[in-house]
Amino acid sequence: MKIESRGQKIFKVFNYTLLSLFGFACFYPFYYVLVASFNTGRDFMRGGVWLFPRAFTLENYILAFEDQAIFTSLGISVASTLLSILMGLSVTALVAYAMSIKTLPGRTFISFFWYFTTIFGGGMIPYYMVLRDLKLTSSFWLYVIPGLYSFYNFILLRTNFSTIPTELRESAQLDGAGDFTILTRIYIPLSKPILATLTLFIGVGKWNDWFTGAYYQSRTNLYPAATLLQKILNEANSISQIKAGQETAAGMVTSFTSQSMQMAFVMILTMPIVVVYPFLQKYYVKGVMVGSVKG
Repeated sequence: MKIESRGQKIFKVFNYTLLSLFGFACFYPFYYVLVASFNTGRDFMRGGVWLFPRAFTLENYILAFEDQAIFTSLGISVASTLLSILMGLSVTALVAYAMSIKTLPGRTFISFFWYFTTIFGGGMIPYYMVLRDLKLTSSFWLYVIPGLYSFYNFILLRTNFSTIPTELRESAQLDGAGDFTILTRIYIPLSKPILATLTLFIGVGKWNDWFTGAYYQSRTNLYPAATLLQKILNEANSISQIKAGQETAAGMVTSFTSQSMQMAFVMILTMPIVVVYPFLQKYYVKGVMVGSVKG
């Protein structure tokens, strides 16, 4: 058993303490929002709510789910995220497999061309004009088709495919297997960590994308959850004032505020990612390392 020196013990204590403080600083804002979402808004405004709800209530969530738009937006976000993951991984895998074959004619030029086009962008207006001409600005597919291919994801997956011994591919070809069979039966099963990592990249990016719906979607009934949240955060104050006025006129005192409503909406739209992430986290570091270090 290795005996640690006094300096190593001091460093370990310092390192663990620093990492614990950093972890707490990252986790506490999320926990604070959770506590606030289960506390009455007017009581929360008094301050002093840090660890547990002082005046527990479900009113914020009940009020949030009274808006039917949240169910529609959640359905759109779930559908667009799943389709983006499935179709995005399929397109990226096909391209990465082809470009991982060193004997492919024009392989170097194609890689350089794809890289070169990622350096420049036309801007929002030309991009909007392209989406409009493709009739995507009033369609659900606005959230899926434009983001199917990512050069960064392609590089990670191609690098991983390049580490797979070519003898496996050649052996499968001798047995009569085609390229699609080789990809689905050999390359993809051997690339689960990097595929799980790309799933996380695509899923989180798509779920949190409020910008596309806010600036390129012309139909409000097709807003995804992130765009709806952004809209609600901007309008929460006026909504709470209207509700408060209605209940005050009826002789009642409202207990929620615009801030408590915001907290509830944030938790509703954040929890799906929080629930899914732990199942993919163990592949995350391994996948990034395999896709970026080897080559």
